[in-house]
Amino acid sequence: MKLLFVASECAPFVKTGGLADVIGAVPKSLEAMGVSVKVLIPAYPALAELVSSGNAVMRVPDLFGGPARVIDTRAEGLELLLLDAPHLYDRPGGLYLDGNGADWADNHLRFGGLSRVGAKIAIDGIGAWRPDVVNAHDWQAGLVPVYLRQAAGRTPPTTMTIHNIAFQGLFDPYVMGALGLDRDLFTPEGFEYFGRVGFLKGGLAFAEKLTTVSPTYANEIVTPEMGMGLEGLLRSRQGDLSGILNGIDLNVWNPETDAELVATYSVRTIRAKVRNRARIEERFGLSSDPDAPLFCVISRLTSQKGLDLLLDCLPGLVGRGGRLALLGTGEKTLERAFVAAASRHAGSVGAIIGYDEKLSHLLQGGSDAILIPSRFEPCGLTQLYGLRYGTIPVVARTGGLADTVIDANAAALAASCATGVQFSPVNAVALDQAIERTIALYRQPKVWGGMVRRAMRHPVGWDQSAAAYLALFEDLVGPE
Repeated sequence: MKLLFVASECAPFVKTGGLADVIGAVPKSLEAMGVSVKVLIPAYPALAELVSSGNAVMRVPDLFGGPARVIDTRAEGLELLLLDAPHLYDRPGGLYLDGNGADWADNHLRFGGLSRVGAKIAIDGIGAWRPDVVNAHDWQAGLVPVYLRQAAGRTPPTTMTIHNIAFQGLFDPYVMGALGLDRDLFTPEGFEYFGRVGFLKGGLAFAEKLTTVSPTYANEIVTPEMGMGLEGLLRSRQGDLSGILNGIDLNVWNPETDAELVATYSVRTIRAKVRNRARIEERFGLSSDPDAPLFCVISRLTSQKGLDLLLDCLPGLVGRGGRLALLGTGEKTLERAFVAAASRHAGSVGAIIGYDEKLSHLLQGGSDAILIPSRFEPCGLTQLYGLRYGTIPVVARTGGLADTVIDANAAALAASCATGVQFSPVNAVALDQAIERTIALYRQPKVWGGMVRRAMRHPVGWDQSAAAYLALFEDLVGPE
């Protein structure tokens, strides 16, 4: 079987969030199952070296204002197709935002172009390679199924994967002309979303199958509370919608081999974690106290992630003898609030504003627990990293967090199956109670040690999920 993945980012090359980690990992797992997978992503400036060393396998004379090429190359175990269109992607700033934090004004062209070329590859193939199925990811690839619907003749089936339904790619109707979209499809049953062009809406309307990144999130997004205006469409297509849980790359996230740790460790040598903790204390200006549990946060600082709730809980966390090391960037009010909290609780709270992949590994490798109080979370990956590193996840009971962490309630503790702490509803009172429970568990070394060992043994890789994806793709293709 041949599969084409179309996405806007892919780890380790370009990353803003969990989407990149998924795109960087799933194709490898599918290749191990005998599947040929190519990943189409834009050729951002960070990929210039790969572009120069690859082979041009397709040319597009005019892609929304300039010429484009598709460069075929292999790197980091992935077969990459790089969309080299300098007029769309070769610019300073972020993948989606300019230097002032605003959306690029031509994002409809940038990601409409990605979708257009994805559809072209689906139809024409690359040399003798032609995909049996196309998997489009998030709104940036949402027009792939739309362009294929508009195409004449036989086209391969598509799957649309939702990583976060809150981001939908909405644009004013005038973009239809520039993008070459069929105005007859600008309907509530098509890509029209409350009078605007919806990239994600189009993908959900016209793809043969729909997936999202956890079973619980698949159930949540068909409700008005979580469907972000798309719940009606999703309910009508519930028979085509499935939730397949994300996994993580066990080679990248492995405490036994992680080069970013001061000391590597395994289930048997978990005591070595204290050396990583000492480095965290040094980096974040925290006092050293083996009796004070160290919580960490590795997150975008947004209201979705519930970090405003954590601010309300900091006095209780510190008052009970806990400490916090926070790494993140996001809403300026939250950034300033955590910097102020670090000053107010010097020695007990430390905050580094920014993102540092290496430091995120160290935090997982040296903290006792990781706090993830998200108001909604399609899957989440940091709790999976926490499990792998024996850093107990303290999570809101939502989406993939609910699917991956076993709460340390009385029944789970009695059955010796708890791997973390869940809480609901998602408010400051419940979070404060979860922190209190976590500290109480930490002060029972035998109970805590059992949870840490079970967490580290909990399956968090891609084997089961990749098999589920493959079964879905095979169902689309049918018997050969």
